[in-house]
Amino acid sequence: MLIRPLLQHAASKPESTIAIRDDRGSITWKQLLGSAAGIAAVVSQQTKAEAVGILLPASAGFVSSFYGTLMAGKVAVPINFLMGDREIAHIAKDSGIDTVLTAPPLAARLAESGLNVIDLTQLPAPDMGAIQSAVAAAASNVAPAQKIATFLYTSGTSGLPKGVVLTHGNLHDDVEACIEKAVFTDEHKFLGIIPLFHSTGLLATMLAPVHLGSEMVYIARFSPVATLKAIRDLKIGVMGAVPSMYGALLRLKDASAADLASLYLPISGGEPLPPTIREAFSSRYQKHLMEGYGLTETSGPVCFNTPQHHKPGSVGKPIPGAEIRIVDDNGNPQPAGTVGEVWMRGPMIMQGYNNLPQETTAALTPDGFFKSGDLGMIDTDGYLHITGRKKDLIIVAGEKVYPREVEDLIAKHPSVGEIAVLGKRDESRGEIVVAFIVPKEGVSVTAEEIRDYCRDAGLINWKTPREVIITPDLPRSPTGKVLKRVLAEQLTT
Repeated sequence: MLIRPLLQHAASKPESTIAIRDDRGSITWKQLLGSAAGIAAVVSQQTKAEAVGILLPASAGFVSSFYGTLMAGKVAVPINFLMGDREIAHIAKDSGIDTVLTAPPLAARLAESGLNVIDLTQLPAPDMGAIQSAVAAAASNVAPAQKIATFLYTSGTSGLPKGVVLTHGNLHDDVEACIEKAVFTDEHKFLGIIPLFHSTGLLATMLAPVHLGSEMVYIARFSPVATLKAIRDLKIGVMGAVPSMYGALLRLKDASAADLASLYLPISGGEPLPPTIREAFSSRYQKHLMEGYGLTETSGPVCFNTPQHHKPGSVGKPIPGAEIRIVDDNGNPQPAGTVGEVWMRGPMIMQGYNNLPQETTAALTPDGFFKSGDLGMIDTDGYLHITGRKKDLIIVAGEKVYPREVEDLIAKHPSVGEIAVLGKRDESRGEIVVAFIVPKEGVSVTAEEIRDYCRDAGLINWKTPREVIITPDLPRSPTGKVLKRVLAEQLTT
């Protein structure tokens, strides 16, 4: 199901048509298929396990390994190479892999793991007979929709990573819905700077362009200079990034709107997009950042803004086939404009968490809704607005404080570079509001300045941060998301 587009493009496109450009060079569609089929043959020979690990940066090697694993009839398990040895060992055990596809220097991470390590750079010249057999088998044996395609492991911000079980049907349906909503064509070139072990990176910058037959460009390690150069020189049309990456592009001194003229859809996700970055990007580069929303459990995006339909401050409307419901603490649907937990249903929703039946039951309702744990509301125009995580909601003397509201306000202060707001336990009030602030480069700001700014802006007293902590940086996940759990730990030590 996921493999057929690769087979079709390799067969129909001119011999020299580029499929992928990465830090090592470029390969054509026929070369991509040959590489994937070669890996499928090797994997089939070297392991009987149902799943195969992939420990690689965003690259042609990752794409070949993912599709090669599927061609071998196995489950692909992308591994976050920025995780610690403990987390990687857990993923290997939980997924049941005994073999990992990798390359130097990441292969060194597995030296003591006891796993069978296949170094892609050391593979012998492909056996054409084996490759032809793998291609023929993939062409004749289309994976059914219910067959598991991948285990995507969450980043583990609260304990060990959980394996999200996604089928060929989950990924296929989400890809097709995203392409339809965004009006993508094979003329759009896709830039991958989000790691492919991340659901958004996997779907938006690998599965979608392969489905379309679009050229993919990968930058293994994010660099604002390299990103700008790729967009300008290769005429990139689609990219996905976290807000901090767009912030880095704004700090480039010599960049102009002409450099980003080819961008059709710059997608922002992973965490809330600060209005300051959204407005500055639009002003400087003449491009609207399109905020989107999705989770690993939803195969990737379920909502995003598009050039045709967008509302600043929202994460857009649902993709075709996705149903979104806002509910109260008892699961009762709420009317437009009311904040509640975001529940989602549709063909892109995961099958569950691998080897975690209780967590699966807690996350999925009997009628198929996934409980996201995020708070949000749908406005009268049908756009979804995310207000924060349910567990991050701050209750001050019985009053609700949504961290994003406070963050959006403080982010407008001229000296504030980054901001994270969370709650701290307090004996008299239950909780108080705390703001962690990273000043802009070359300037300083004080706690009292921030509190005065909030009061002058009309922020209610109990929403105004009782504590303001000035810090040189904020802890982030491998994909750039602020780790509020780590900040919360600092408040209890």
